[in-house]
Amino acid sequence: MSKHQDNKSPWKGQRDAFIESLVYLDGRRRGQIKSLKTPWKKFNDAGTNGIEWHNTVVIGGRPASGKTLIKDQIIRESFILNPGEDFRVLEFQLEMLARTSAIREYSSVLGKSYKYLCSSEWDGQYLTDKELELCKLYAKERVKYPIDIVEEPCTVAEFEETVKSYMEFHSSVEYIEKVIEENGKPKTIKIDEKKYKKTIVTLDHSLLIKKGKGEKDKLEVLYLLGETVTALKRKYPIIFIILSQLNRNIDTPERNEEGKYGNYILESDLFGSDALLQHADILIGINRPAKQKIRYYGPDKFLIEDESIIVLHFLKCRNGDSRMSFFKAEFEKMKLSEIETPQKFDKKIKV
Repeated sequence: MSKHQDNKSPWKGQRDAFIESLVYLDGRRRGQIKSLKTPWKKFNDAGTNGIEWHNTVVIGGRPASGKTLIKDQIIRESFILNPGEDFRVLEFQLEMLARTSAIREYSSVLGKSYKYLCSSEWDGQYLTDKELELCKLYAKERVKYPIDIVEEPCTVAEFEETVKSYMEFHSSVEYIEKVIEENGKPKTIKIDEKKYKKTIVTLDHSLLIKKGKGEKDKLEVLYLLGETVTALKRKYPIIFIILSQLNRNIDTPERNEEGKYGNYILESDLFGSDALLQHADILIGINRPAKQKIRYYGPDKFLIEDESIIVLHFLKCRNGDSRMSFFKAEFEKMKLSEIETPQKFDKKIKV
């Protein structure tokens, strides 16, 4: 047994780190340890064939840019795309009611808008009995999945306590054999080890976390949130998906002058970027160029032909590759699909 284990010192020998790394690599190559697959090959390829557990994903964008759409689609399809993986989902839905989120899921299944499902279309069309029955059937299947929701606004301390309580509540104890060194000789002992359930924890907007006692502003709250998330993901097998806002300077005229580098989302555009950037394993900036009347996107002048085109800037991929990828949003179906990189504007080509 190492001195670290005897004395509970704050350090560990690099020997332990190398042993852990080799066990992890062996588990990966054997398929015993897997990343969480998302619905998109480009997203998975930017990471480590998906999102590794003990990681934090931060997604920043303007309002209505598709942040929630991405988060919801990852959760909605996660159990199907990751068969055999035993995990749960805990969603902090502080921006919208859980009921609203469920109706948005029905939109993805029926291909109907939220407005139509609520029987409020301008032309008097109403949800039919058959469509309501399809919603019921979908709900019956969905409630089989282990997903829990927190709706009440909370401080960082309350967020931390809720996550800890959730992980402990769903933990179990396993008895394992471990080889230790005693009097210079190896000895096998049986010990009980707590096993935590892998969990995806989502936070639908970092700015909706309340200020706690002694916290002077939202920036301080974000710094504390980043530190808390990092501590939690190191202790527990969690994937955090956190949605965030962009700074207002993204909307200045010079940033929206088409064909310029300023069109792109940058790390510094994330609100409180220093607070969350260092704690993010994957940082994504979302843009909908057509909403800003940008037809030629960035210095490469990618042709943006309609408002449904969404650009994902993978600004930071700690264990993967930074990149820019293009998608098409079907907001009525609450779905995002991969598309080929648009062609670049060429003056020789008549557009």
